[in-house]
Amino acid sequence: MLGKRGAQRGLFEADNQYLEAVGKESFYAFLAGLRGVLFRDEEFAHLYVQNNGRPSVPPSLLATALLLQAHDRVSDEEAKERADFDVRWKVALGITVEAHPFAKSTLQLFRAQLVVHDAARMVFRKSLELAKKQGFLKQNRKLRLALDTTNILGRGAVKDTYNLLGDGIVLLLRQLALLAGAELAAFATELGYARYVGEQSLKGGAELDWDNAKERARLLAEIVADADRLLAEARKVQKTLPSGRPEALALTKAAELLSQVLLQDIVRSEEGAELRDGVAKDRMPSVHDPEMRHGRKSAQKRFNGHKAQIAVDTDEQLVTAVTVLAGNAPDSEQALAMVDETEQNTGSEVAETVADCAYGSGATRQEFAKADRRLVAKVAFMRNGDGFPKTEFTIDMATETCVCPAGKAGLARYHKAAEESSEAGERAQARQLRGFVFEAATCAACSLRAKCVRGAGGRSIAVHPQEALLQQARAFQLSPEFGEYRKARQAAEHRLARLVQLGIRQARYVGRKKTLFQLLMAATVANLTLLASKGNWEGLVEGPSGLLLAVLALGTLTLAAYTPSARPWSPIFAAAPTRRPCGVPFLRDSAQPPNSLI
Repeated sequence: MLGKRGAQRGLFEADNQYLEAVGKESFYAFLAGLRGVLFRDEEFAHLYVQNNGRPSVPPSLLATALLLQAHDRVSDEEAKERADFDVRWKVALGITVEAHPFAKSTLQLFRAQLVVHDAARMVFRKSLELAKKQGFLKQNRKLRLALDTTNILGRGAVKDTYNLLGDGIVLLLRQLALLAGAELAAFATELGYARYVGEQSLKGGAELDWDNAKERARLLAEIVADADRLLAEARKVQKTLPSGRPEALALTKAAELLSQVLLQDIVRSEEGAELRDGVAKDRMPSVHDPEMRHGRKSAQKRFNGHKAQIAVDTDEQLVTAVTVLAGNAPDSEQALAMVDETEQNTGSEVAETVADCAYGSGATRQEFAKADRRLVAKVAFMRNGDGFPKTEFTIDMATETCVCPAGKAGLARYHKAAEESSEAGERAQARQLRGFVFEAATCAACSLRAKCVRGAGGRSIAVHPQEALLQQARAFQLSPEFGEYRKARQAAEHRLARLVQLGIRQARYVGRKKTLFQLLMAATVANLTLLASKGNWEGLVEGPSGLLLAVLALGTLTLAAYTPSARPWSPIFAAAPTRRPCGVPFLRDSAQPPNSLI
């Protein structure tokens, strides 16, 4: 059942007693001031049973703890310890020094609920709502959006084909052993798969000469035969299980993973099973994190994992939308969806979108043009060795003419477009411009031939399906106005750098959906720390009331009058610190003032 925090603030809560000790300008003090403003328990009611069970830990407290965890980049165990003993976390959470607010499992269960119900987006939107309350995202201001991506290293271990097949076999064996009610090692040994579950690794226990191609081929054939035999056994068991049952679904998933490894890495022929030459499209490099993919950010920079894509308001530097793409997906995938999501999250209209060269393809420009949106992205520079590139030719799409650097015109070439249906249902055949070709005789007599044509024929120029859009983009990026957009695009790079500081370079969880949760938490913290640095929070961020401060001061004076010590007692000075992980002492639970009246 939903647990709620009362609106009344307590006299002895840490944010009232130790705000100055942790620093009024710190992120912890900022979160303390947002208590009751950033999160309200009622907003998480759909995650709880309404009329049954004991009251839960207030979800507003747990949501704040998740932000602190992302900010400090700590584990679940460390998050629990800090909530129990770190005065900074106690100030941010608004709890007493003696409080132990939640168990580790409570935090994990709350995070799982946010992931399953896709409620982490609601937490992220809270940072944007807070920005709007202070006027940082005015609805009458049209946004200029910057898009960019960065790589996220996957959680699963990347292995070669031998070990990948071995891992797939073990996963399937584990599901079959569970169904049989047997222990994995004994079950595997009985079926003849002992070497896959032994203490040694699969390749380490093979004891073969890895420089000998025949021995490698023999081991691969044995592993593939074992995988085929195990899949056949799994199909037999699958037929005995009721469809739709959790155990049937788990068995099917494990069998599909092993089958995928066989399909992507193994080529079968009459000679037997062989390793595939090259990398299969959409290859899965880890069965433990099957959504990981081989990706690259450049010709030299490769990675295994996912891609984080963000949208940033270039004026306020706020992250307005995030998503996680497959590692092998193009950077521009879901670019238009990011613009639409930004408008939903902020309530403001996006006037234009700026991005780097990865977003400058003709297909992406066409997608934005159809949606009546403006995209400013650099077009890739064209090369032709030492010869004239295509951009040296004057192409006029309106008149369908092409003039070479020597002033000669080429002949237009066409091809029939695919048959299209009009709204009235009529079908028409249309011709589309395919390119231009220059006559061989014209090129042979040209004085610039050595810089243009290598073969014996004439020069040909291909025309892109979105040639007009690309021409407009090339003309704009040569103008002085393009420099402003180049600088504006850096906003996304700066925000990505901040997210990397918050730990998004390495995925903390398995799967793209959980990695999206990690990205959303990091983006929320990045927005909140940015808002905290902007100041001007009077009237919005709450603090202790004047009456509460007066009562607290009176209590301190009264305590000092009854204390033999020459100075007022404070747990920060009286309690011996157990350790100092971040420069702030932890407090003992048993610390009490001498001659205490409390």
